[in-house]
Amino acid sequence: MGRHCGWLTAATALEYRTRLKNLTFIPEINLIKEKWEVHSILLPEEKIDFDKECRRLYKVMEKYDCVNVFLSEGAGMELIISETEKNGGVVLRDAFGHVRLDDLNPGQWFAKELGRRLNANKVLVQKSGYFGRSAKANRQDLDLIFEVADKAVESATSGESGVVGWDEDNNNQLSCISFNRIKGGKPFETSQKWYQEMMQEIHNI
Repeated sequence: MGRHCGWLTAATALEYRTRLKNLTFIPEINLIKEKWEVHSILLPEEKIDFDKECRRLYKVMEKYDCVNVFLSEGAGMELIISETEKNGGVVLRDAFGHVRLDDLNPGQWFAKELGRRLNANKVLVQKSGYFGRSAKANRQDLDLIFEVADKAVESATSGESGVVGWDEDNNNQLSCISFNRIKGGKPFETSQKWYQEMMQEIHNI
């Protein structure tokens, strides 16, 4: 997670596509898997060639009459800033000089620009965090919650401080990770095999 990290968006797209495989579609009424697919993933760690992506997505729109984009909050910031300032707009920043994402609103910017470039009749922006905070926990959620909570209690009662999670520096074991090992700004590694395979599949839709 984080304003400049695309891990959560990439992992969500992977999980979403996995769930798609278990759904039943009805091609006789044009209810096909390709319309529910992820057609584009935009992450902060990857430079966005917007013209090229729009040309690719235009073909998807022509073929399936829809385009589904998974957008990470900090994706395309340089693109948005340059385009906004080029068109005479003002980009607001906080006291530390960081662009105020809430005011810049990448989701709305991409929705507007993609809608215009792809000749979309309708555009819908959905923020995943809203669903996560409002939905009832399913079995998988509850299993995760109790597993992490049990480890947290075990660590606390043994006097160990930190954050409980799967530690990639410890063979992905559920561990109490020391606070001094945790910091923000760690980029998502887009070279990972599962991500590259997913992007290849998406670009072949």
